Formats: sequence, C-alpha cells, structure tokens
Amino acid sequence: MSNRKLERLRIQGRAEQEPQLSVVIPLHNEAPTLEELYDRVCATVDTLDYTWEFVLVNDGSTDATPRILDSLFAKDPRLTVVHLRRNYGQTAALAAGFDHARGQIVVSLDGDLQHAPEEIPEFIKKIEEGYEMVSGWRTVRSDAYWTRTFPSRIANWLMSKVSGVDVHDFGTTFKAYRREVLADLHLYGDLHRFVPALIALNGARIIEIPITDMGRNNGKSHYGLGRTFRVAFDLLTVGFLKRYLTRPLHFFGQAFLGCWGISFLVGLFLGYRKFINGIAILEVHGLLAMFASVLVVVGVEFLAIGLMSEMLMRIYFESQDKKIYSVRSILRME
Repeated sequence: MSNRKLERLRIQGRAEQEPQLSVVIPLHNEAPTLEELYDRVCATVDTLDYTWEFVLVNDGSTDATPRILDSLFAKDPRLTVVHLRRNYGQTAALAAGFDHARGQIVVSLDGDLQHAPEEIPEFIKKIEEGYEMVSGWRTVRSDAYWTRTFPSRIANWLMSKVSGVDVHDFGTTFKAYRREVLADLHLYGDLHRFVPALIALNGARIIEIPITDMGRNNGKSHYGLGRTFRVAFDLLTVGFLKRYLTRPLHFFGQAFLGCWGISFLVGLFLGYRKFINGIAILEVHGLLAMFASVLVVVGVEFLAIGLMSEMLMRIYFESQDKKIYSVRSILRME
C-alpha cells in the first residue's frame, strides 16, 4: 500500500472520531488565499492535542472557491464543506458553519488571511482556563483610518455601551466558543458582529485577547460605509433584546403610555379651554384635537402591532427551527 494511501487512512480514522475542536470559516470568493489558509490552519491545529475538523462554508462564491473546496475535501476527510445556494452574507454563513460543527470547542475566523491562524492556540488556552467565549481584539488596525478604523471605533464604543459587554472589537470574526453557548445562539440579519452581546445575555464568561490584523492579502474588503445604517439598526435590535427580550411589553407599554399621556394632557388643555374659557374647540383648536385623537389610535396600534410582530417573528424562526440559509450540498466523511 502506498504511503499516500496509508496517510489518508490514518487521517480518515481520526476524522471518524467525534472531533474535540471545530475550525469554522465562511468563504466568499477567496480562491487566491484558500489553499494557503488550509495549509496554515492544518499546520497550526495539528500541533494541538485535540482531534479536530475543518468546517468550510462556501457562501455563494462565483470564482474557483467551490472547485478548490471539493479538491481539498477529496484529499482530507477532516473537512466538512457546506455549499450554500447563493450569497447569503457572513451572518448566515457563520450560522451554517456553527450548525454543522461537531466540536466541543469552535473557533471561527475569516477566510481572507486577515487573521493569523497561528494564533488559534492562544484562543484555546483561554477556553481551557474556563472562559466560554474568547474574542479577538485588533489593537492595531491595517484599514484606512477615516473610512474604516475611526467609524469602527465609534461603532464598537456604542455597541459596548448599549450591550453592556466590555468588548473593544465586536466586528472581528476571530473568536472561540464552547459548544454549549452556541446552542442557544440564533443569528438573524447582520447580527454576527453582535455575537458577544447575544451570548452575554445568557451569562457566558467572555474574555478579549489581542490579535494581529494582517490586512487583506488579496482583493478588497467586502464591506464599506454603506453598512453603517445596517449596523445602527442591528444595534437597536441588540439593545432591545438585552433589555426587553423576556418582557417586551415593558418597551411597547412605555410607547403606549407616552402616546396616551400626551393625549391626556392635550385633552386636559382642551377641556379647560372649552369649559372655563368657553372656546369652541373644533373651530379654534381643531388640529390639536385631531392630534390628540391620532395619538390615542397610534398608541394602541404601536402596542398591538409591535408586540405581535415581535412575537410572530420569534415563533416563526424558533418554534419551527427555521434556518436563514439554504444548503445546496454537504460533503462530510461519515
């Protein structure tokens, strides 16, 4: 039997074991760096005393990424390759990777070599110390300052204040998790950058460690200033979930009381004008009376529609175990 076949059988035997560590990487048009990424991750994780698997998610790539993934799987059964039907975005790709990861420790990082795979052991050490999530912190950024670094610092500061989680760098994908904290994680929209805040909702122990920002080895960033508004809306979502996840009526009730409170004060004023001053309300204060009436209706609708929409969204996704992605095929050595 050839040495190559013996090596494949040895690797296959290790892959058939339940892996202790999963390395999850979402990929979108990363063909130029994919093989180098594979080599560097394997070289690093092979030094650890863990059985492991490599979960690579093809997020609708249109370059040679799918072909390279299939060829890598053909030679290494430790790979799990998930081909999504189209480009769903990083949140969905990460969710797909987490869903198909089997390890008790899960490490995620970007596929463009902005992150150094050689730093994975530092994340594992913190997990071994008892932390349930380890988040990377790009203390020195390679991006343009005014268009990327400065807005990112403002956004991270806001995220930290709104979520109450003391993390300096929410945006990096380079993180490590214990399996159990991912079991209750539900990702929608673009919430991948808020994972520390979402995991902190359940009281997980989180620590941040510095990482090296290598910059992109090829191509340009998939993100730009256009995501600012999406981040702002997601920030509102996370702030709502943190404060009102189990008591949404407290939020919508405040809006309801605000509308009705203003309407009540306007009503007192109009009543005073009518019964004390003898003013014809509809002739003198018709618009103000209409405004008070509209506030009453808006208050009721805000309470009812907002609460029902929030509950229906959660019922739709969670009670039916709905996914936010559609898988075309999965390659895994059984």
